[in-house]
Amino acid sequence: MSPGYDLVIVGGGPAGLATALHATRAGFDAVVVEPRQAPVDKACGEGLMPGGAEALRELGIEVAGHPITGIRYVQGRREAHAAFRNGSGLGVRRTDLHAALHRAVLDAGVAVVPEQVHGVQQDDAGVTALGPRLRGRWLIAADGLHSPVRRSLGLGLSSGTTPRYGLRRHYALPPASSSVEVHCGPGGEAYVTPLGDELVGVALLTSERAPFETHLAGFPELAARLADAETVTGVRGAGPLRQRTRRRVHGRVLLVGDAAGYVDALTGEGIALALTGAEVLVDALRRGEPSDYEVAWRRTTRRYRLLTECLVRARGQPALAGRIVPAAERLPRVFAAVVNALA
Repeated sequence: MSPGYDLVIVGGGPAGLATALHATRAGFDAVVVEPRQAPVDKACGEGLMPGGAEALRELGIEVAGHPITGIRYVQGRREAHAAFRNGSGLGVRRTDLHAALHRAVLDAGVAVVPEQVHGVQQDDAGVTALGPRLRGRWLIAADGLHSPVRRSLGLGLSSGTTPRYGLRRHYALPPASSSVEVHCGPGGEAYVTPLGDELVGVALLTSERAPFETHLAGFPELAARLADAETVTGVRGAGPLRQRTRRRVHGRVLLVGDAAGYVDALTGEGIALALTGAEVLVDALRRGEPSDYEVAWRRTTRRYRLLTECLVRARGQPALAGRIVPAAERLPRVFAAVVNALA
């Protein structure tokens, strides 16, 4: 039997790896359990807002990518642009980000156990996983959007809304600008993220189940731009995106990242929230007040949850969906304020 750890972290994505780094720097002994071999890819918009880029720098993580200076919303001939006021974001391949975080965790002396967690049991003193072979004072569920740990503990709630899905593919194409483009169509959104001098990522968000090419055809100007570009990767998908959670602290089990709850990828805040969540979780444990994490999570994600919820609801209303970009174009200061509130 393992001698025991302070933190058993289930999931070796950005949320779990960031938790491991914050934990070791706070003096905790941590282990990460992740069955997939690094680097792990995922359907992701791959654009870090300035807050996420800053959180990476605070962790000491350096990763190559493309600077992102703002957000441009496009709907036919209408468009609205907002520049970031406080620093740049970063367009970075998910695999490059994961590789950098994974390398930093190994360099910090944290073990990564290549197994699938099962048999989670907790008592007053700690939590066991993998049968009795792995034990920690706390178990951190960082196992993603469809968290098996969250499901096993009965912490999930029905979303109560029409499910939304994401699809992503890469193209060998010079970015049109240093902004993330958000193309608004009748059935969803298309994100174009600059990732390198000759590379862009295209992510589609929709509530309709159909192939990537079918959805892309709903954005004729963008489809024409990509028509002759070489596809660099295959299509990856994710969803349903919205995940509701009863609470983030359940005895000695704490949820972080997408496992803690997720509204939508519409505002591109997933990675930034994962990094911030990891920091506030470890801070609560360091202070010996794990219950404070629930309050801190709600506080740090409140703005994201409110603004993203409002945008998703507006996109779901036919009478409002087509007015978002025209309104942003007519009210540039309001649009810039919303973008920078999220940034």
